[in-house]
Amino acid sequence: MQPPPEWVPRQSGYDIENINMTIPPPISQLVQGAQGVYQQFNVQQRKQMTLRQFMEKANSELHSTPRHTDYEDLERKYWKNITYVSPLYAADVQGTLSDDDLDVWNIGRLDTVLNLVNTDYNITIDGVNTAYLYFGMWKSSFAWHTEDMDLYSINYLHFGAPKTWYAIPPAYGRRLEKLANELFPETHQECNAYLRHKMTMISPKVLRQHNIPYNKVTQEAGEIMITFPFGYHSGFNHGFNGAESTNFASKRWIEYGKRASICRCRSDMVKISMETFVRHFQPDRYDNWLKGKDFGYHPEEPGKLCPANPPTINVYDKKESLALAKAKASSPQKRGCSMPTNSEANGADDGDEKASVSSTSGIRLKQAVVKLRKLPRELVPDPPAAPERYDFNSIVEKSVKRLWNDLPNPNPGINLLSNGVVKNTKRMRFHTKVLTLEDED
Repeated sequence: MQPPPEWVPRQSGYDIENINMTIPPPISQLVQGAQGVYQQFNVQQRKQMTLRQFMEKANSELHSTPRHTDYEDLERKYWKNITYVSPLYAADVQGTLSDDDLDVWNIGRLDTVLNLVNTDYNITIDGVNTAYLYFGMWKSSFAWHTEDMDLYSINYLHFGAPKTWYAIPPAYGRRLEKLANELFPETHQECNAYLRHKMTMISPKVLRQHNIPYNKVTQEAGEIMITFPFGYHSGFNHGFNGAESTNFASKRWIEYGKRASICRCRSDMVKISMETFVRHFQPDRYDNWLKGKDFGYHPEEPGKLCPANPPTINVYDKKESLALAKAKASSPQKRGCSMPTNSEANGADDGDEKASVSSTSGIRLKQAVVKLRKLPRELVPDPPAAPERYDFNSIVEKSVKRLWNDLPNPNPGINLLSNGVVKNTKRMRFHTKVLTLEDED
């Protein structure tokens, strides 16, 4: 998106000398792999930096943007040199560069339905319903991922070099997941939501080889990028720049959020209970949701009937201290969460102070962590013994199963309901009709 010229989020401009900001210790990004398939490990540095110091590092001979003829030429250089010279990335920095009196498109206060997390639970999640800043340099990257809880995201590039984005249409998200599972089987076995670790990097060439469509967009300073629910995206920075980002939601997102994959191998992953959204916007489904019987379809898989994720409620943990984060870093982790040791992180600058390993291979820890607690059954009374007439869930669980088993057929049959109401194969096509089931049927 290109905002109109009169929209100026920061009246004082972006002279680094006038931006008095100290950023937390950045991460050094170590990439391992070959032939378009890589894993990215983030090594936490020990020293915080001023924004000016980070800019000087980004513009140094080691990290400066190479000469190139156009964006395509620079993209080729990126994938050719992705495993060499680990860049620094100052990501997930709390704060904003927008003026407080900015009323329109103020990333720090978008005022969407996601605000219910704050109004109903009094919870603030850094970078989710507050703004984060990102300061990049040449070759600093973000691996393939969807947003936390498959939310929308907005990213405004305040200043500096462009940022190239790759985006998979949501309808092809499962195809990307299947490819990643084939390329990283051990990681997938450790955690079925490992793409939320933000470690997986797959080049456009590999995507084309597997017939996965993607879009490529180069975002320049002053432009806004919007990502959609279940929209996998990745990308890299062309040089020193500064961006601001946060998440937001709409009513359309709720079905995505109810069926978003959850990483359970890490305590710092953002998890948001859907209770407030179902209660406010889907009151007719609230009781079934509380019982774990909210059957429906993922918006990008209309033929696959499944229940929503088990009901939970938010439990808020205050942000961890730096000492606790370091303690976690030294504890053993699974393969899918493992990090390189300092000796392995030889891609970092030799002149840098010895780096410490981050407790997460994602960009940084979410400083405000929301954990989930399962809701007790007694919150909702048991439903009446007799199911409501024409209740969809009752039909799925009882009537349809009984009618199917009673069909006169000497040959073994195949229950098509497990794979969707309509099943297509190369040999035959099954058509279905909507039946009204009376009590006596």
